[in-house]
Amino acid sequence: MKKTIEKLKIKTKMLLGWGIWLLVILLLVSTIKNIGKVVAINKEVQAEKEKVEKMRKENADLAEQIAQTQGDAYIEKQIRDKLGLAKEGESIVVLPDEEILKKLAPQPQNGEDTLPDPNWKKWLKLFI
Repeated sequence: MKKTIEKLKIKTKMLLGWGIWLLVILLLVSTIKNIGKVVAINKEVQAEKEKVEKMRKENADLAEQIAQTQGDAYIEKQIRDKLGLAKEGESIVVLPDEEILKKLAPQPQNGEDTLPDPNWKKWLKLFI
């Protein structure tokens, strides 16, 4: 009977040892998974912070554009450009489109397309 009790105690200690090791391994795996989740969440937080900073910059740029468009100089420029209005004493000059200007411009002659002879060639022609 003592031997069976001894064997039972040894088996209990062995099972308890294996149980503790199993518990340690489970806790270690769980900790590693949680660390991975924390790292992933930190990356997401950093990415969101960068998005927020980018949006703040865009917002500041847009606020600056709004301030510029509400100024008198901008409004006056738009009136001049889009409506063709002018102040007293000013005259407006309207130029035709580029295509019309090209048609109206004088056409270059055949000889004007090439560059003039360099000086050494001119000297050579003079002496020959």
